[in-house]
Amino acid sequence: MAATLRPPNGLKRYLYLALAGVTMGSADVVPGVSGGTMAFIMGIYEELVDALKSFNWRVLSLVMRLRLGDAAAAVPWRFLMVLGAGIAAALLALAGPIGWLLDHRPVPLFAFFLGLVLASIVTVAAQLRWSATAVACLFLGAGVAWWLVGLVPLAMPHDPATLFLSGVAAITAMILPGISGSFILLVLGQYEYAIDAVRDRDLLALLPLAAGAVFGILAFVRVLSWLLHRHRRVTMALLVGFMAGSLRKIWPFKATVPGHGETPSLRDINVLPELDGAFWLAFGLCVLGFLLVLGLNRLVRAREVGHGQ
Repeated sequence: MAATLRPPNGLKRYLYLALAGVTMGSADVVPGVSGGTMAFIMGIYEELVDALKSFNWRVLSLVMRLRLGDAAAAVPWRFLMVLGAGIAAALLALAGPIGWLLDHRPVPLFAFFLGLVLASIVTVAAQLRWSATAVACLFLGAGVAWWLVGLVPLAMPHDPATLFLSGVAAITAMILPGISGSFILLVLGQYEYAIDAVRDRDLLALLPLAAGAVFGILAFVRVLSWLLHRHRRVTMALLVGFMAGSLRKIWPFKATVPGHGETPSLRDINVLPELDGAFWLAFGLCVLGFLLVLGLNRLVRAREVGHGQ
């Protein structure tokens, strides 16, 4: 598997998975940053896809017949439980603070995530064997993500059907590195509604969105798992392209301009920064995020070499 890190074993593994869940949940709160990218950075992406793929009609049948032990044996429930607990903890604890940062300090926040994603692109790409087809997939993924993150948010209702379909679209994007599920919610006009529901602990309001997410992920991971196992090189190149294209959204320095057409919404465009204090703070946080991923990667690789001797 081409990934930046490999989780340790034993108790440290579960602590690592919980940390990975926290990073994924934290990223999913920020429009433009993908939880799938954080799974890439933490080295659990393919394991996560295969774990989600293990849920099928046979497992559902076992649960319906109350054969819970057999159902649990068919899925990596410890992996998913620990990872899910980390994601849920981050969503509940950090929705407020990250929402505040998005409103009041967006430049430093996006600068830090920019460094994380840049380092992920560099480390994953360095492990791939590149061919003409892989390069073509890289540019394809980058182009799709670049176009997608440039879409203007729509004004949509919050009825159960719309929320369900929004959940399907968002979770499909969320599992892909580089395409943010929260940004898809923003484009579909559901992001603020969902964040407010999380802040207010209004689980009933989130139920249609969650149902769509469950349906979407169980359907999509089968396609993604097949691609990773049958066409690994070009699939990984495509995913790296998604991460590269998402940099358009993560770029910290933006100017807000009026929208056009019937919807008077505002949209952000990327601009070059002024060399002031805000720039150097953002630059420092970007470098910090970049070095953090590279440092973790180096430490884990050194640990693997030491255990192999």
